[in-house]
Amino acid sequence: MSDHLRQAAEARAASVIELAQELVRRPSRAGIDAYGPVLGVLEEWLTAHVLPHRRLHDGAGEPVGLLVELPGGRPGAWWTLDACVDTAPYGDESAWSFPPASGDIVDGWLRGRGSADSKLAAAMFCHIAADLAPRAEALHGGLAVLLDVDEHTGGFGGARAYLADPRAVRPAGVMIGYPGLDDVVVGGRGLWRADITVHAPSGHSGSSRRVVGAISRAAHLVRLLDAAELPGVDASSGFPLPPKLSVTSFHGGQGFSVTPDRCDLKVDIRTVPSFDAHDAETLVRKAVAELDAELPAPAPTDITPVAAWPPFRLTEDEQPAAALLEAAAEAGLAVTAKTAGPSNIGNLLAGEGIAATAGFGVPYEGLHGIDERAHLAELPQVYAVYQRAVLGLLQG
Repeated sequence: MSDHLRQAAEARAASVIELAQELVRRPSRAGIDAYGPVLGVLEEWLTAHVLPHRRLHDGAGEPVGLLVELPGGRPGAWWTLDACVDTAPYGDESAWSFPPASGDIVDGWLRGRGSADSKLAAAMFCHIAADLAPRAEALHGGLAVLLDVDEHTGGFGGARAYLADPRAVRPAGVMIGYPGLDDVVVGGRGLWRADITVHAPSGHSGSSRRVVGAISRAAHLVRLLDAAELPGVDASSGFPLPPKLSVTSFHGGQGFSVTPDRCDLKVDIRTVPSFDAHDAETLVRKAVAELDAELPAPAPTDITPVAAWPPFRLTEDEQPAAALLEAAAEAGLAVTAKTAGPSNIGNLLAGEGIAATAGFGVPYEGLHGIDERAHLAELPQVYAVYQRAVLGLLQG
């Protein structure tokens, strides 16, 4: 990597950190906090640096993100840097050793919710756009920076609004700024999710009449699902992970004296190319049919699919993965291409036919847990890698 890029990244680090601190100090927990304050910090910074930007809104008119657009002066593809500025909840604040909205720096760590996921990346991407703005006329295509405030809800409203916006140029690829220095995430399992409602006759818990309540029926369904056979890794598909099934929610009943007539479950199945959403739904419907046959009830068990995303995986020579991996190697980093177990916004983009990487950034601790923090010593390297990758893509 050129000395110029490395020196520029080192010079930028202090300003990136300062902006990230201000973002961390604005609580933006998904579904809890208002997003106006954190978006306001970004809008003030972007305005001061003369970067064109606008808010994105959902169908109800609520803000779901900010979009920065930097058109080049020559024809070519557009590429997008994406980072969320909403966060996970704090959890048990008494378990934190510092305030969740601290934003301070101790022993080289930026501390606070969102420091790792992904306010530091948002600050970095804003600065990269500012660096490229003076030379935009010489670049091919264009660069967009998407700053999402509807990511941790799982709705990905910012990305959806961006892709649906008729004024925005559809990107050829997206680099998502999730943290972690060891890997460039080039793929992820997909998912199929459903709500399941199990029915039964209600009755008095002390009655002499035996009633198989909804909780007992639902527990039997969980056993059937847990016992269901899933395939292992399919080497012929080139996808390195197997599917996975989890029952993630189980609710039913009130008090002690009534056996309930309803119990609600949530099922999450992570899918792969050899076991897709259709296969997942077929497995669940087979288990439900077995339940209803073995333990009949007045009403059949209801299955309501709520989400389905495809798995995705880029090869190492596909863009933008190739540009990011090459830039990391030039920076002297031993980075590998990784397919992640959890699904992410890359799955949504894959469903739209848009290639994505979904992770490369600074080392971190406590992501989505207590004492979230991001290590800052590696920030200049990470910054230079992204800047080099973007330049390579925009120079045609």
